[in-house]
Amino acid sequence: MRSLDGLPDFPFTVEAQDGNARAGLLETPRGTVQTPCFMPVGTKGTVKAITPDRLEAVGAQIILANTYHLALRPGSDVVRRLGGLHRFMQWDGPILTDSGGYQVFSLRDTARVDDGGVEFRSIYDGSRHVFTPERAMAEQAALGADLVMCLDQCPSGAAGQAGVAEAVDRTAVWAARCKAAHQRREGMGTDGPQMLIGIVQGGVSAPLRRESAERLQEVGFPGYAIGGLTVGEDRQAMLDTTEFTAALLPENRLRYFMGIGDPSGLVEVIARGVDVFDCVLPTRTARMGTAFTSCGRLNLRNAEHALSDGPLEEGCPCTACRGFSRGAIRHFVMQKEILGLMLLTEHNLVFLTRLVRRAREAIMAGTFSAFRKQEHAPW
Repeated sequence: MRSLDGLPDFPFTVEAQDGNARAGLLETPRGTVQTPCFMPVGTKGTVKAITPDRLEAVGAQIILANTYHLALRPGSDVVRRLGGLHRFMQWDGPILTDSGGYQVFSLRDTARVDDGGVEFRSIYDGSRHVFTPERAMAEQAALGADLVMCLDQCPSGAAGQAGVAEAVDRTAVWAARCKAAHQRREGMGTDGPQMLIGIVQGGVSAPLRRESAERLQEVGFPGYAIGGLTVGEDRQAMLDTTEFTAALLPENRLRYFMGIGDPSGLVEVIARGVDVFDCVLPTRTARMGTAFTSCGRLNLRNAEHALSDGPLEEGCPCTACRGFSRGAIRHFVMQKEILGLMLLTEHNLVFLTRLVRRAREAIMAGTFSAFRKQEHAPW
């Protein structure tokens, strides 16, 4: 483990590059993460509808939990007293915690944001709370994740230039406060060292993205996230902004795209130089009865699958495809049987994990361009 300004800096090495696509290694105290890498989301301390042992069997390397939700229920101090987030989730690998910044965005109609922080009402009981950069760091320290995020302000895709500029400024100020609070704890959480990641904002404005990236790098972080995208903006604008922003970031630092999980989207952000990403999409769509396949989304609620005795995807090694027919899984979905949700969740995570692994192999082999053309499904 290296040190940046006296803070934990988990070594990140780019092993190979094909165009802008990168294959790398992030060495954490809880294991090495091979990138590109998709992080399943366990918002409230669990990845929905899948057990930790199956999550490991799927090939997940690092998972995400959310500070906002865990701070409110059951409370970060409760998680700390129960042994920290790793014991709480029964996950021995690395964990990343979001700071709650996205919830600031999602609750913007009922929240009050100023330079001090954000005041909001709990979605659970209506109680009032204030999240400041210092509190975001304290909550994540108590949880004990391995990678932790700065508190940021995420403007909506419909925000005007002035609103986005204000978010860029506030995010930079908050990032410096987060780092100072992190330094006071010497970068340590309940369960060991924590690597702090700064978040670049700026909407789809190239000048504001450049300003945000430069100000974040002046503060200095071991890794950088591209935030404030997939919030309602045009898809091509999102991809163009990702490519532009990634090019502004240090080559020897981890790059994290916050919130993308559709297969073609993953391939496209990998092509633009992103290393890790997360999203609730694969698990959420599974709970809606939908499977990812190489031919696109498969809606098991459609009657055409009722008598189908084939798997969801030929050659897929997941539990669903190894032993269950589409017809059986459709029955479980239609009858709201928990097994159906579990099978589809595992399948979707296996699908994405294998996709990203093949992307890594293609980058290492120098064949990513051909892989990218091959993997365009109608999503």
